[in-house]
Parts: sequence; structure tokens; C-alpha cells
Amino acid sequence: MGRSNTGFSKAGWDRIRDVLARHVDSGRIPGVVALVGRGDETHVEALGTMRHDGGAPMSRDTVFRMASTSKPVSIAAAMILLDECRLRMDDLVEAWLPELADRRVLKRIDGPLDDTVPARRPITVRDVLTSTFGLGMDMTSLGTPIMGAVFERGLTPDLPEPMPEPDEWMRRLGTLPLMYQPGERWQYHISSDLLGVLVARVTGRSFETFLRERVFEPLGMKDTGFHVPADQIDRLPTLYAPDPQTGEFVVWDEAEGGRWSRPPAFQGGGGGLVSTVDDFHAYFRMLLGQGTHGSERILSRPAVRLMTTNRLTPEQNAARNAMATDNVHVSFGQGQHGGWGMGMAVRTYRGDYAPVGQFGWDGGSGTSVYADPDNQLTGILLTQVGMSTPDSARLVQDFWTTVYQALDD
Repeated sequence: MGRSNTGFSKAGWDRIRDVLARHVDSGRIPGVVALVGRGDETHVEALGTMRHDGGAPMSRDTVFRMASTSKPVSIAAAMILLDECRLRMDDLVEAWLPELADRRVLKRIDGPLDDTVPARRPITVRDVLTSTFGLGMDMTSLGTPIMGAVFERGLTPDLPEPMPEPDEWMRRLGTLPLMYQPGERWQYHISSDLLGVLVARVTGRSFETFLRERVFEPLGMKDTGFHVPADQIDRLPTLYAPDPQTGEFVVWDEAEGGRWSRPPAFQGGGGGLVSTVDDFHAYFRMLLGQGTHGSERILSRPAVRLMTTNRLTPEQNAARNAMATDNVHVSFGQGQHGGWGMGMAVRTYRGDYAPVGQFGWDGGSGTSVYADPDNQLTGILLTQVGMSTPDSARLVQDFWTTVYQALDD
């Protein structure tokens, strides 16, 4: 059997391509770009088209809405500030985010918004970076007053309505009680948007400016940002959210005139980035390199270790496990890794083909990005089909199954 110098069999590469092609040929995934990197070898497949009814072909430089795979990249800005001692893990965030001082906490998660007790302690930087500050998108609590208030106030990226500018977003956030006591329990997403506001206020720069200067430009991530310039918009495919009942393609966001065709009022660290497979490969290779890119150091080795190893106690992780296992019919199997570091999932048990220690995350727009320190492997899969149906999630799972089968060393 043929084998590359990085331990992938030729038959394995062929199987990866065949599986991707099968999903595209099914008619449920218009196009896909996938990258597998190990050492100095990189394998890229670009299949299908930019629209479900045809159009330009997918290519290696197609720009995708990264959705929640933005989280593992956004966190780097905060880690740089920790490295420089401009933030400390147990600093109180109210010094920069006064809207979060003097918090009240719901007596019960499904209770009225005014049935609260005082927070036992203030919110810290550690709480924000580990997604345990007390408020988030809790898919196990849909229909409760607090989740209704989160959506009504525009605190999450709910297309087609954009989020407000950061100071107004913070004002609205500050009107809500916390779901849980600070540090008590992991809660999804809102922490990742909050850290962008925190970074901007600490540095006196926009979140995007700081990321560009300290992360994107040093890594050569020239196509990564919070919108696509007009002269590059033809590289952005239409984003679909198929009808859950019929599977019919429903446009979630068009390229021209869509959400990412102009700079946003809110630069969302939780899901606002656009990027390419090569840009994200550069970032995750930096993490596998313990913070270095060539001769340049982006993050310290301890910062990378903090990000990419589990930070949660079993008690804090209860909500995360519930989201992954109790809502498997909604998440289509995604999210079952066991642990969470900073801005990303960390595998703490072997529940599928990937080994313990693999880190990264998936995005609701049909994106998946992980790195595996044991095998020094990076995998990136990008589509334009949101996870309103199981189709893109099944493609993600099949991609990772075949990637690990292809290893032959």
C-alpha cells in the first residue's frame, strides 16, 4: 500500500475524497473545501459549487463564514493580554466592564427574571475565558424567561437582525440576571462575544484591529476578518439553512448585500469571523507548535496549554455534557468531547475515532476545525450548509472518521 512520508496511505487519501464526493453528489451539500495537514504535508480537496443550483466551483481560496469555529481563534487575543500581564486570570472584569458589577442570579433557571439572589462573588477574567461567568445560550433551557430575554435583547447572532454596537450590547447584557453563580457552570457562546468587548476596552482598539495586528498578520491570515471586502465578495458562497422538515435549501445569508458584505457593528468573537482553510491551518499549526509560527512567537507555551487542555470541573461541565447528550437530536452528535479549555472543546475520553487531547470546535454554518497533538494533525472542513438538518454534521463526522482511517503509521 502506498504511503506518504507523513504516514497517510494513498488509499486513505482516496477514501477521504470519495466520502466528500459522496456527500456533494447526494445533492444535500452543494460544495466543500477540506484540508488535512501533518508536518509539512498538506492535502486539500475542493468539490462542488458555491450555490446549490450551480455557479462557480468551490476552490482552495473560497471564503467561509466560520460561525462558532471563530471561538478558538478569538480567544488568542485574550491570551496575548494574559501573556503581557495586561490581564490576570483572577482580575475582576468590572474594572473594564462596569455593566457586570453587582450581579443578581436567578433562584432557578426557569424562574421569573426578578426572582433572584445576589451573586456570591464578582465575575473574574477566568470566568469569562472558561465560559463560566454565568450566562450563555443554554439549549437545555429553551422557552424559559431568561433564554427568551437573551434572544429578545439581540444578545446572540440571530439572522437577519444584526447585534448592536458593543456599548449598547453591554448595556443590554447588564439588564439581565445571571443564570448561575459566577464560576458555577459552563454556559455556551456569550462569553466568547464578551471577551471581544473586554479585549477592546483593555487595549483601546477595536477587537478586529487587535486580532489583525497580533494574530492575523503575523500568521499570514490575509483572508480572515469580520467581513469580506467588496472586491472579494465573489469568493463567499451563499449560506443555506435547509428546511428541517423538507430539506429544501433556504437562503440564510447571501454574499452580496448579506451580513458579511460590510463591517459589522459588533465584532463577534463567538461566531463572526470569515476565513479560508489555509488561514485556519496557519492558526492551528501555531497551536500545535506551542505558540510559534516559524521564528515568531505568537503565544507563550503555557498560554497554549491553558487553551487546549480541559479547564472544567465535573460540576462546571454538567451543562456542557447535557447540551451534547440530551440534545443529540438537535446537535446531531456534535459536541461530545468531554472537556472544554478556553474557546474550544478538548477531548477527555475516546468516544469516536479521535484520540484524547484533540482540540477545536464545530460551527453551525457547517464548519469543523480540530488539531491533534498526538498525531501532529490538523483537519479543517468547510461547507455552506448550516446545521438546521443533519446533513453537514454527518459530513463532518464522516470526514473525521476517514481522516483517522487514513493514518497508516
